[in-house]
Amino acid sequence: HVKGAFTGAVRDRPGLLLSANGGLLVLDEIGELGLDEQAMLLRALEEKRFLPLGADREVSSDFQLIAGTNRDLATRVRDGQFRDDLLSRINLWTFTLPGLADRREDIEPNLDYELDQFRRRTGTAVTFSREARDEFLAFAISSSARWPGNFRDLNAVTTRLATLAPAGRVTVDQVKAEVAHLKAAWGTSVRPDRGLVDRLLTPDAIEGLDRFDRVQLEDVLGVCRGAPTLSAAGRALFERSRAKRKIANDADRLRKYLARFGLEWGDLKERLRQAEFRSSNFEV
Repeated sequence: HVKGAFTGAVRDRPGLLLSANGGLLVLDEIGELGLDEQAMLLRALEEKRFLPLGADREVSSDFQLIAGTNRDLATRVRDGQFRDDLLSRINLWTFTLPGLADRREDIEPNLDYELDQFRRRTGTAVTFSREARDEFLAFAISSSARWPGNFRDLNAVTTRLATLAPAGRVTVDQVKAEVAHLKAAWGTSVRPDRGLVDRLLTPDAIEGLDRFDRVQLEDVLGVCRGAPTLSAAGRALFERSRAKRKIANDADRLRKYLARFGLEWGDLKERLRQAEFRSSNFEV
């Protein structure tokens, strides 16, 4: 805007479009722009000119744009909330950023990161007991953990656990209470991932599945998706029964289970990654 454009405009303000001239403009949550702002942005992109608020003369700005959103912009176009011509103009290259539920292998290192950030903020170093850490990660990488808020959820969980940790050490009882809280907040106790069976098995293989096997396989694939290794997935899946076996070989049990459906761990993770990439909806 220019000086005097409205009450409080005591000096000119170049704004984002003009400040990005000759460079790069990053607009996060572009789906939240109003229709008037969308029209201004479209003209700035196509003609490299726009009219600042309160100005009599247009200004020029030549910039590259990266736009992010967690909205389905095509749906917003159909609902009249986003301009179809603007979507066509910005949808040149599209990249996906999977949510935390689709990147469960990132949970463990980011748990350590969040604990370190808590230490920096509060000056208090907090750790997990080994049993508490195993309990939390078994839940965090399972299909019961939805993570709808992505890393915001993980930050909140870590902050709660660290703040209430007695003597700076998170306990198993704490983790169990937190897991119960999350399940209640997310409105589910067990929520298997849907669609993985359809994406990974052939139609003939799917047709031959009993309903029981399909539900069980969905849950197993959800755990495999978030586990970094075959052994880690096996530990999460067979945590309770392991103690009852004289010889525990979780990886071999899982390998044999997957083989029943023609699946091998060696290519399963890559196929899951490709399936998640195709299903994500982050627009750039």
